[in-house]
Amino acid sequence: MTFSQTISNSLQMPVSKVTAVIDLLDDGNTIPFIARYRKESTGGLDEIQLRQIEEELSTLRALDDRRKTVLNTIREQDKLTPDLERQILQAENRTALEDLYQPYKPKRQTRASSAREKGLTALAEKILDQENTDLTLKQIASPFLSDQVAAGEEAWQGARDIAAENISDHPPVRRGVREKALIHGILTAEKKTSGEDPRQVYRTYYEFKGRVNQLQSHQILALNRAEREGVLKINLSLPEDGWREVIADHFPVKEGSPLAEQLEQAVDDAASRLLLPAIERDIRRKLTEKAEREAIEIFASNLRSLLLRPPLIGHTILGLDPGFRTGCKVAVVDATGKPLSTATIYPVPPRNQKEEAHALLTKLIKTHGVTLIALGNGTASRETEQFVAELISRLGNLQYLIVNEAGASVYSASQLAGEELPEMDVSLRGAVSIARRVQDPLAELVKIDPQSIGVGMYQHDVNQTRLEKKLESVVESVVNQVGVDLNTASPALLTHISGIGPSLAEKIVAYRDSKGPFPGRQELLAVSGLGDKTYQQAAGFLRIIDGTEPLDSTAIHPESYHAAREILRLAGIKVSDPSKSKIRALKKVSQEHSPEDLAARLNTGIPTLKDIFRQLASPGRDPREELPRPNLRSEILTMDDLIPGLEITGTVRNVVAFGAFIDIGVKQEGLLHRSQIPQGTTLAAGEVLQVTILQVDQDRGRISLGWTPG
Repeated sequence: MTFSQTISNSLQMPVSKVTAVIDLLDDGNTIPFIARYRKESTGGLDEIQLRQIEEELSTLRALDDRRKTVLNTIREQDKLTPDLERQILQAENRTALEDLYQPYKPKRQTRASSAREKGLTALAEKILDQENTDLTLKQIASPFLSDQVAAGEEAWQGARDIAAENISDHPPVRRGVREKALIHGILTAEKKTSGEDPRQVYRTYYEFKGRVNQLQSHQILALNRAEREGVLKINLSLPEDGWREVIADHFPVKEGSPLAEQLEQAVDDAASRLLLPAIERDIRRKLTEKAEREAIEIFASNLRSLLLRPPLIGHTILGLDPGFRTGCKVAVVDATGKPLSTATIYPVPPRNQKEEAHALLTKLIKTHGVTLIALGNGTASRETEQFVAELISRLGNLQYLIVNEAGASVYSASQLAGEELPEMDVSLRGAVSIARRVQDPLAELVKIDPQSIGVGMYQHDVNQTRLEKKLESVVESVVNQVGVDLNTASPALLTHISGIGPSLAEKIVAYRDSKGPFPGRQELLAVSGLGDKTYQQAAGFLRIIDGTEPLDSTAIHPESYHAAREILRLAGIKVSDPSKSKIRALKKVSQEHSPEDLAARLNTGIPTLKDIFRQLASPGRDPREELPRPNLRSEILTMDDLIPGLEITGTVRNVVAFGAFIDIGVKQEGLLHRSQIPQGTTLAAGEVLQVTILQVDQDRGRISLGWTPG
């Protein structure tokens, strides 16, 4: 079966579409480019489907590489039979392949390998075959005695060691016991007497018991972390009748055989010493991989939502990076993100210089025409928020919002921050970043390692390579979905444009700095190292406003300009015309010509034709404009203000497997448990919604929230 057929069966997609995607990927095309500009080839598969195909293809190719290694290794041992080769070639996943390879995998010295060196393999085969004979055990073992094997019991012990390893390595046995364990396995956890958990973070799991097939991803990751920290002892067990039944199906004990007891001992040894520990490791690994995948998906979803938060355009913003001892860092930036002024104030303990801070901020706000205050949510955030609320009550006509400041310190000390803000003290750069995150979250957050943005749970407990790859794909997806202004974009933003990368992004900015703004997309080809293929992949995602070619401000790809111009000619309009009459003219063209006829006339596909019409109607439209705006505030709440039944507006800060954490304007975020979220409802980081206070636990700092219909 070909890769295309295998993926088609797995993802329930037509083989022709899968084949087209594989060919496009192998030809060096990126996922964003294929999704946007090769819809005719893929039948309109979206980016999620394309990435699924890419991941499946990568997995299958890695499996094929491993398959070749396995075949070569067994072939070198001169043990590769036609039947075994067929089974290996037909193995559909890594687990099945490794089960087949297990008996032939080179091992370090084991009890069984020592026994084989002593010539006891044939005796072990007699145990497994359960020969029916009138000979006694002593007589059966006699031919195997030697200088290395002095006594009969020593011979039998060695033979049982070989038999036990053969039973444990038998592929059908491993497969059968694993399947049983995945259904009937029980995972238990208990607190170690020596385990220290001063904050009782893992109290829920001190006496934990759960079916393997019912465990939640957050439970698995929490248990794993507690085990690593030495707090819990974890065990996975399988009912004895389950594994005995599987082994008996392949290695039955024959009543009346003098070797029956030898096999029973070998089975017990195989299970306790080799098979069950191996299966436990397998199951724990499978559970962890599944939990990691879910955690990574949640992290990726939160990151996407954060990056897609709508920009607040036109604001002069005062950014505050709160702190106690070192003070609160202040930065005012204009509507383009340019720093206008910086300072440090001390409105909270230990200095409590509120009046001085009020005077300084009042002066900055009036001097620069500040229209919004952005406050980081880190250390001293709530204390500083109280100060900001008091300031606004004095000044009036001003609002503030809380900004997730995760990664701001990472950015402050980065080489990029040094290049962007070379004259500014490192400690003040974080306040600039906080302010800019409000103006354009995407443009600012791409400057930070996605893993430092802090919108997931257990992010340090999952496979870091997979996490990094997934998050990078999210950033790439969002940046290309939104598109960037070629003449203002930072290298950090350009890096994620389809086909470009860090090195070429630096070259593009250097060219722009030396030659001036790009007059058109076509001039990109003058940048050293940017060839036709890269231009093809990148051009459609780069915008040029007020350039020599009006179509360069749209998401229409240059390869489709001929079709766009003909549509404009038929409509009798200019692409830059913002009037409603333009939309009516375009609608008239689409009504007068069928999609099939117009596509044939313009030598383009129907999906591309529809995209061209959309872009001509709203050139350069930012997809983020349709999303809800952040929740702006002018006053502060405390835990004492919260009473059960109170309805309040909150902002989703983090979506997790068991619900969502909601910022409702007090020191502690509230938990909207998944049982409170209507079935089929999907929440996203940054989303603003109404919630109801269910319960407030002041001592433990916990707030339980309910869903407010509406």
